[in-house]
Amino acid sequence: MQLFLEYFPLIIFFIVNSIAGIYWATGSLIIAAFVQIIYYMIKKEKIPAKQWIIFGLIVVFGGLTIYLQNDAFLKWKVSIINAFFAGALLVSNALFKKNIIKEFLGESLSLPENIWSRLNVAWALFFLFCALLNYYIAFNYDLDTWVNFKVFGLTGLMFLFSITSILFLYRYLPVEEDENVTNAKSNESN
Repeated sequence: MQLFLEYFPLIIFFIVNSIAGIYWATGSLIIAAFVQIIYYMIKKEKIPAKQWIIFGLIVVFGGLTIYLQNDAFLKWKVSIINAFFAGALLVSNALFKKNIIKEFLGESLSLPENIWSRLNVAWALFFLFCALLNYYIAFNYDLDTWVNFKVFGLTGLMFLFSITSILFLYRYLPVEEDENVTNAKSNESN
């Protein structure tokens, strides 16, 4: 359910864009982001800071896109969000000695500090890459190409980078002996 909730505005944006165009899709994106916020309120859950930031940027840049009838603002939003995430990861680590990636995953993973640092930098560079790639595609290709990239390309890149990160971390995960192997060894000693 959480995954659907996170991608709900993007799905709505893509569908409405294919039916009615970018300005209607932008309005739908704003409404869908608002529905996300309402969902958290109804469930009486704390609304994540990330969600507020994304919602604020969607309202501001989406509103400018609709009001000025200029899709460049909406295109900028994607690059700004990714650059913001990259900056947050790097600045919080450098200035406040707080590794955001470790904050999110630290309870479920036990890793050496240098691995946490490498993972933090890797994600920051990934977000920066996405910001630059979005800018390039948004302003060098037609609108439909950019929309498809925004919906499928960035989502695919995020999925691929997440899998790559998991594979990188795999060697640092604790090894759990298979229960059958443990039982077999116990039986052999008896």
